[in-house]
Amino acid sequence: MPTSPPSASIAAWVFDAYGTLFDVHSLAVMAERLAPGKGAELSRLWRTKQLEYTWLASLMALRPREDFAALTGKALEYATAALDLPWGGEERAQLIAAYRSLTPFPDAKATLIALAPRPRWILSNGTLGMLEPLLQASGTDSLLDGVLSVDAAGIFKPAPQVYQLAVDRLHLAPAQIGFVSANGWDATGAKAFGLTTFWINRGGQPVERHGPPPDFVVGSLAELPALVAG
Repeated sequence: MPTSPPSASIAAWVFDAYGTLFDVHSLAVMAERLAPGKGAELSRLWRTKQLEYTWLASLMALRPREDFAALTGKALEYATAALDLPWGGEERAQLIAAYRSLTPFPDAKATLIALAPRPRWILSNGTLGMLEPLLQASGTDSLLDGVLSVDAAGIFKPAPQVYQLAVDRLHLAPAQIGFVSANGWDATGAKAFGLTTFWINRGGQPVERHGPPPDFVVGSLAELPALVAG
């Protein structure tokens, strides 16, 4: 993959939230306490179903549309049923509430600071009601210039209408926007739309085959500032 610095035309940064700035599996500790011996598996299955439901919801175009908060709850219901957990609503409610206080990745804050003064935004599947408390609880709200939710487009990633939200809000050409995601499918979707994409490939996974590869592949958020230094 390309390793030379992107051109100076990167005028703003747009970040995915879940899995990129915030560790969705930081909930595994709570999940393990609530379901001993099954916490990691529950976290993994929950996340898998959460994403699957967003893709299915977009394809099925059901009306009324269910937002990310609703689908996150349904994905957790599925995961607990699949693992045969004898839970009532209280345990699920604890995990859902914890989604508003996910742990940022260790290099998230320092990277956001280092990328200033370029604007730094979030573009997420999450609702504003999920994202705003999360940013406040983590102390990242002061490091960002704004938040965009897919709810404004009425469809989930990787639909092109979602990435258009960033273009419309920032008043920039797609290639001038540096889009950062740790989700390979999201980076591919953003690249297909025309954004300059940076895939945070923490797990050393292969590049997705269903669309154009991202412009840059790095192992951590901390590597981003050096790519645009000077």
